Amino acid sequence: MGISGNSKSAAALWLVTVSLLLASVAAVRTYGKSFEEQARIEMPTERVEDASNPSDEAAKGTRWAVLIAGSRGYGNYRHQADICHAYQILRKNGVAEENIVVFMYNDIADNYENPRPGQIINSPMGSDVYHGVPKDYTGTNVNVNNLFAAILGDKSAITGGSGKVVDSGPDDHIFIYYSDHGGPGVLGMPSPPNLYAPDLISTLQKKYDLGTYKKMVIYLEACESGSIFEGILPEGLNIYVTTASNAEESSWGYYCPGMIPSPPEEFYTCLGDLYSVAWMEDSEIKNLKRETLKDQYEIVKKRTSNHDTYRTGSHVMEYGDVKNHIDHLALYLGFDPSNENVTFPAIPDNNLNAVLSSVGVQQRDADMLHLWHKFSRAAEGSARKMEAGKELLDTMALRVHIDESVKMIGEVLFGAERGSAILEHVVAPGQALVDDWDCLKAMVRAFESRCGFLTQYGMKHTRAFANMCNAGVGVLRFSEAAAEVCATTSGVWQPLSSGFSA
Repeated sequence: MGISGNSKSAAALWLVTVSLLLASVAAVRTYGKSFEEQARIEMPTERVEDASNPSDEAAKGTRWAVLIAGSRGYGNYRHQADICHAYQILRKNGVAEENIVVFMYNDIADNYENPRPGQIINSPMGSDVYHGVPKDYTGTNVNVNNLFAAILGDKSAITGGSGKVVDSGPDDHIFIYYSDHGGPGVLGMPSPPNLYAPDLISTLQKKYDLGTYKKMVIYLEACESGSIFEGILPEGLNIYVTTASNAEESSWGYYCPGMIPSPPEEFYTCLGDLYSVAWMEDSEIKNLKRETLKDQYEIVKKRTSNHDTYRTGSHVMEYGDVKNHIDHLALYLGFDPSNENVTFPAIPDNNLNAVLSSVGVQQRDADMLHLWHKFSRAAEGSARKMEAGKELLDTMALRVHIDESVKMIGEVLFGAERGSAILEHVVAPGQALVDDWDCLKAMVRAFESRCGFLTQYGMKHTRAFANMCNAGVGVLRFSEAAAEVCATTSGVWQPLSSGFSA
């Protein structure tokens, strides 16, 4: 292939980055073991006198669940796969279909890139998890307004979709699971706007004020997912939260091409996410009447941290009413009778090969991995290879544009040396990301109006915008700086693919 003009250096830089990413994943093959050989991680479970019926709470109320895949596009296959898998677990555990509200764009199963039309899998040897999943909210109906209305049980505020909501009562238990991209203080949605932390917290507060649940559990898979709750989720709402990462790091894709175990040969995208796979695979094999939220938190934390090495992986976190983690998982996820007598002994976690075999790919690099394999596997000289090459190069160019634009805006506002320090500042643990959330939202809008859509990759820069707000930069001044940096407006970024040939 050939790349003309000034596109060469930028394309080469990003191709090297992608190559290094692939090499780092492939290198694990030297040390890895098969999935079946990986050591189990078990934690001691808090027992009750009657383990067959650990609590009378479930008998008094109803279990509800809200499952949200916040992305779209085949490169994000893993998010909808996560959600579909979670649905199958809940149904197998006896949670009623009418009490599970599913949000997913629904563009994966029948996507032209899907090698198994009409099916979705969440692990290399896994079966189809798509069949039977209700299409409550799909396409543009997967949006913030409908999500909040569904959580609150407000049918009158729903637009489109099935109209299903969490019509819960004061004795009920609610489980919310979200899987997608995120950034500091923000979660992605397939239809704008994105979901901001204070709006979610406000919705949870309203739900509590309505008195329509007894306890709630939230599992959140996204980059910087800890920032959604850090310093802003109050205790006392009877809400227990775990997140895939802390407030300043990426979460990780899993079962990706080049990993051990790898997806089936015909797949060139990640099948799941590490944190999500960890809690779901644990839930499938355990007696959830015996295992507590804390037990699962420790198990998932161990696996997601690559056995406490953080060679790859992230810091799984707890927020909210952490005292509720003594509750048994059956209260929220239901119970599979076939696991009634399941017990596993604790296995010492001292196997180096098991540590090295548990790897993943950072969420924000997973789409590049997908595009690279899509390009490299296409037949030489084919129209598909040409199309894939253009998509890869355009994605590279857009990333460069976003990164450079934010950096240059910081330099305009603060100077070259001070700008970098301010944009990269991380607030202290326990402190909210930003003092003025309206300022942050307005800066994102101003950036997008001047420099183009922030994208799921660019959401990482909401930290920079938050820091500008905290430093006293007004939205008008920011908008002027963005206009200065991205002066062409219509030519927001130049596709590298304009000089691409195969």
